[in-house]
Amino acid sequence: MEWSVLVLFIPTFFLVSATPGMCMTLALTMGLSIGLKRTLHMMWGELIGVGLVALAAVVGVATVMLQYPQVFEVFKYLGGAYLFYLGVQMWLSKGRMAIPDNMEEAVDVPRLKLASQGFVTAVANPKGWAFMVSLLPPFIVTDKPLVPQLALLLVLILAIEFICLVLYATGGRTLRQFLFNGGNVRLLNRISGSVMMAVGIWLAVQ
Repeated sequence: MEWSVLVLFIPTFFLVSATPGMCMTLALTMGLSIGLKRTLHMMWGELIGVGLVALAAVVGVATVMLQYPQVFEVFKYLGGAYLFYLGVQMWLSKGRMAIPDNMEEAVDVPRLKLASQGFVTAVANPKGWAFMVSLLPPFIVTDKPLVPQLALLLVLILAIEFICLVLYATGGRTLRQFLFNGGNVRLLNRISGSVMMAVGIWLAVQ
């Protein structure tokens, strides 16, 4: 792959990835509710989903998927309902993701549960698929081997996506510390729960 292509691709994808969306909002919410360290488990699930979407976009599977939107409809409604349910639990200061009044009583959310939330959010986003379909093909040089180009693009995509997720989750952690130091644990849970419910609704109506 030519350097001129990479110089154009990296800032383009970074700007798009950094734009607030469902995955970044989820990272912000989880950074707010459970902290940066545990949010990393959501991130690796989300990155797997993004990688699969990017790979499918290049090999053409996405074209077939976009022709059968009912596949997305079922997946995104289920994912949206699940995230909305988690948001309600957090708003009521219940469930594993809610912050207890005594931080020593905090219960770790299962890692696979966090990862599955990130994966579902990434894969069930039709706009994510449409974006990959429209963005990636123009950066593929047709007269050169596909596999090396695809591997390099995937590495760049995942690296950029991870950086943006960490930035959003760090912002959530900072807000979490600010609110918790003020003793506003219930307010913190309600903010986190409200954003989580909004993400669920957003996912369902896309």
